[in-house]
Amino acid sequence: VLTALPNVERLSARVIRVLGLNPGPFTLQGTNTYLVGTGSRRILIDTGEGKPEYPSLLKNVIKTHGAVTIQEILITHWHFDHVGGIKDVRELEKISLPVSKYPHEADRIDYKQIQDGDVYKTEGATLKAIFSPGHTDDHVSFLLEEENALFSGDCVLGEGSSVLTDLFEYMKSLRKLIELNATRIYPGHGPVVENARAKLNGYVEHRMMRGRQIEEVLGKEGRPSYSAMDLVKLIYVNTPEHLHRAAMGNVLHHITKLEKEGKIECRQDGDPSDRKWAAKL
Repeated sequence: VLTALPNVERLSARVIRVLGLNPGPFTLQGTNTYLVGTGSRRILIDTGEGKPEYPSLLKNVIKTHGAVTIQEILITHWHFDHVGGIKDVRELEKISLPVSKYPHEADRIDYKQIQDGDVYKTEGATLKAIFSPGHTDDHVSFLLEEENALFSGDCVLGEGSSVLTDLFEYMKSLRKLIELNATRIYPGHGPVVENARAKLNGYVEHRMMRGRQIEEVLGKEGRPSYSAMDLVKLIYVNTPEHLHRAAMGNVLHHITKLEKEGKIECRQDGDPSDRKWAAKL
């Protein structure tokens, strides 16, 4: 059962969460968008997916929390539930509102390009961009320096775990975020995480556990070769069979990572579901 979240909540002196009003199986309670700062002009992180009720909700929040306008929009990644509201927010402000994001081939908006380490400032808030790919290849998190808090986008969720495109890059990103020593996480979905290090370490350990299980199976005497589904049946022993196809997606992420690390090799080519892998000598 998901934690109930209000549509609007002040989370600190400089952070207000405004839900994107798009709850669902992949968006949980809805996309978290954040107004950041303490002055009359605030930074908006992410915009939801463009639900028609969102602009009026955002406008009301701006009016009732001592702000006047949005200074700029920062985007964590290209997924529609984070960029879909850009057009409506720009129309709400009646100006050519600056939008910044890391580039991606699916982009359909005009924006300023974010570089790793870029700093964005408004009254009461300093945000540092942290390139953190893995969920998507354009993913950026933002460190709020005044609070030592991390806007994690979909790299880290308030509840559950994130869907990935590249586990190798994702693990590097998690370790990069751990090194920031942030104390709090404002995630792209779900409630605030108060113990950032424990959450990040938990994400790393869970992924490493599955990786170790795969390495153990492939490293057995005689170096047997297995398909991804073979590995699912050997490792996900307590997972119902109707969920094996989804589990195979996770196994393939681990296989790609282990190949990049030079630990395993493909023994039989073909469709990903038919390929077989074995440990390298």
